[in-house]
Amino acid sequence: MLDPAKTRRESMRWYILLTLNNARPIGAYEELILATIQGIYTDATALELRRELDYLEDRKLVDLKKEPCGRWFAALIRYGVDVVEYTVECEPGIARPGKYY
Repeated sequence: MLDPAKTRRESMRWYILLTLNNARPIGAYEELILATIQGIYTDATALELRRELDYLEDRKLVDLKKEPCGRWFAALIRYGVDVVEYTVECEPGIARPGKYY
């Protein structure tokens, strides 16, 4: 059975990884990532984004810097790059599309 909330979460994680891949090697503040995600999910919130960034950090795909002023900065790390570039298998939890080439 299709679970729209799960699909949204997992797709959002994939789009976050793609956004950070395009921001390499510098990384990006959460505002830029949120603006990108809102291009796909117009009702995406900062809280929702932070929840998924935390998940990706727990999976050792991104490095998060939580600044004392409240802003978050994210950058893709080695394993995250490998997932985006289809170099390694992607475990469940991220809606990475199948490789078509």
